[in-house]
Amino acid sequence: MTEPHAPPVIPQPADLPVSAILGLSGKGDLDWSRIRGLQYPALAKLAFYRLYVHAILATFVAQIYISKVGVAGMAVWMLALLAIQWRGKRIDLSLADADRRRVTRSEFLRQASTAVLSGLVWSAAIVAFPFFGTPDDLMAFMMIVVILTSGSVFFFTAAPFGIVCFITLICLAAMLQLAVADMWHSAVAMLLFLIVGLLGSIEVGRTFLTARFAEALVTEKEEVVSLLLREFEENEADWLWEVDVARRLRSVSPRFAFALGRPQVEVEGMPLLELVAGRSWQSGQFPASLHDLAERLKNRENFSNILVQVSILGEERWWELSGTPIRDDRGRFAGFRGVGSDVTEQRASSEKIAYLARFDTLTHLPNRLQLTEALGEALRHAEQWRTRGALLMVDLDRFKSVNDSLGHMTGDKLLAQVAARLKSLMGENQLCGRLGGDEFAIVIRDLHSVDDIDRLAARIVERLSEPYQVDHHTLYVGASVGSAIGPRDGNTVEELMRNADLALYGAKDTGGGEHRRFEPMLHAFAEERRQLEVALRKALGRDEMELHYQPVVDSRSEAVVSFEALVRWNSADHGFISPGKFIPLAEDTRLIVPIGRWVMRKACEEARNWPEHIKVNVNVSPEQLLEPTFHEEVVEALAASGLKPERLEVEVTESIFLRDASVARNALEQVMALGCSVALDDFGTGYSSLGYIRKLRFSTIKVDRTFVQGAAQGSKESLAIINAVVAMAKSLDMTTTAEGVETAEEAELIRNLGCDKIQGYYFGRPMPSQDALRLFSNPQQLRA
Repeated sequence: MTEPHAPPVIPQPADLPVSAILGLSGKGDLDWSRIRGLQYPALAKLAFYRLYVHAILATFVAQIYISKVGVAGMAVWMLALLAIQWRGKRIDLSLADADRRRVTRSEFLRQASTAVLSGLVWSAAIVAFPFFGTPDDLMAFMMIVVILTSGSVFFFTAAPFGIVCFITLICLAAMLQLAVADMWHSAVAMLLFLIVGLLGSIEVGRTFLTARFAEALVTEKEEVVSLLLREFEENEADWLWEVDVARRLRSVSPRFAFALGRPQVEVEGMPLLELVAGRSWQSGQFPASLHDLAERLKNRENFSNILVQVSILGEERWWELSGTPIRDDRGRFAGFRGVGSDVTEQRASSEKIAYLARFDTLTHLPNRLQLTEALGEALRHAEQWRTRGALLMVDLDRFKSVNDSLGHMTGDKLLAQVAARLKSLMGENQLCGRLGGDEFAIVIRDLHSVDDIDRLAARIVERLSEPYQVDHHTLYVGASVGSAIGPRDGNTVEELMRNADLALYGAKDTGGGEHRRFEPMLHAFAEERRQLEVALRKALGRDEMELHYQPVVDSRSEAVVSFEALVRWNSADHGFISPGKFIPLAEDTRLIVPIGRWVMRKACEEARNWPEHIKVNVNVSPEQLLEPTFHEEVVEALAASGLKPERLEVEVTESIFLRDASVARNALEQVMALGCSVALDDFGTGYSSLGYIRKLRFSTIKVDRTFVQGAAQGSKESLAIINAVVAMAKSLDMTTTAEGVETAEEAELIRNLGCDKIQGYYFGRPMPSQDALRLFSNPQQLRA
């Protein structure tokens, strides 16, 4: 329902300035054009009478002066006067509907022009005719002027501006004629009459205007009330109800009967409580809200918007009722009357909203809000009774790979199964919930022993590591657990959650699949990581990064065929930082993207100084590869350095296919189209990507060092894997590179297994660009 606009305030007579009454200006926020519209309909009702009065008074003047002025002159004057009055009548009739619209400025001026023209015609007669008559004729004419002026003031108050103009013109003309006739006392009397007439016109106009405005406001209020009642009647959710002193229904409306589910005739005169109690009427076991309604009716007190549970034809509903006691003319209680509505759907929506605010919609476990409330209550309980509480944070291992490879729908179904397993492990005073993503939490209230945490964490890791069946897929994910005990590890919810999270991070940092308790030293690790992140963000700007190059040699001739570019960081604040430490940090913070961009440009620039047949291998992270501008960055690096595209080999790991396989494939195809080659690094250690090998046509497959070391130790599985990779690569016209070769025996083994290229400490450790350049002038240094 649209809310009606607030009506303007009724102006008091003292608030109306003369200019506003006359229509020359408006004041304040009042709608003056609308108010003018309230004035002029009254003129339309008097238009004929005004014409009639002017005609009668003009006839009197003609009787006095026609013999002296002449028939022709008098006829001209009377015709002019009647023409003006006839024009004014038509204008006034055109304003008959002004109360239903707004009066324009031009209409206001047209209406006022009638009074001005009429005043001029009368003034001409007052000035001219007495020269042809006697002083008695003049006094008779002055009486007609007084009648004309007085009648205009008191009968035509709806247009005060026109009246003021009219009486001013004719009174001034009369004063002039009286002064010419040397009747000074009469002239002064006429001046006083003019002043009184002007004041009277303004005051009567003020009163008329205020009265009309008040009438309009009352009418508007009545319309608003009618609109509200009509909209109320049309609102199907609301109905009126009424009971007598015995609480029996009377004057039942069709809508209320519909709400009761019965015909009007049937429910008229029946007890209200019996109708809405349903089956509980016989047993007397009413809902508490129905008892509350009965008490209010019994005590004869007002009530507003109370919720009542009712039973309508066996269906449970919720009503919202308001009621007021009725009293007769003698003040005696006569029953109740009120309004009601069915709010069953609204209540269900409210309950659903309340549920969504505290529960996770996917797993139906308590959400973060409810978990933090439970943890806060556990800490308060621990403080009050000198006990302990605990928080366990659980994060799934390898869940991201499931989500990326099989989709979010499969991931969601997996999370639902994880939630069910977690819930089955909960005991007394234990509440599990989902924090978000694949992270869960368990609040333990009244912890008896620290060993209970270890036992629960062990059961969680074991149970969540069992295989899952989701959409015909057998999935394996593990779990890591971090725990903190309150109040020992934190007095507040925030502290305990932060410390449990630090413990969880420590558990995952060691490989996952285990439980770790919070230790104060974890704060030091977290602070160190934070400081490293700050320093890493400044590293490129400070020119702290440099590239080292590890040679890759031909397995037969042992000649260098390429170098793998490896980034190193020598921080001004922290000294030399291991790649194993800052690379994961760069990937977590997405700093790997600008670092990778710098590596690409720097490697191409330095490789330009090598012999033409030597390639440079540049590792590209999934974050960098999925950047929309990756292809352009490769083009810019080649263009800036002048390196031929065929001398650049981009190395990627199998994990690129788990993020967005189509984007990754498209980016690599664009790189291949430039003439660059693409190598698949760490093959066999990640996820099955044989389909992508067939589609993308990699130039090189790199065998991970774990298989090389396994083969050197006689592992049949490692030997079988290397043989299979070599055979597959040859059939697909690809080359193979064995990584991590550290001894002559390993090099000989790899050579015999058929690998095309070898990389490892046996042929060279990563070295600065100057040392790599010197190798070409002194090849004997290769294994020095």
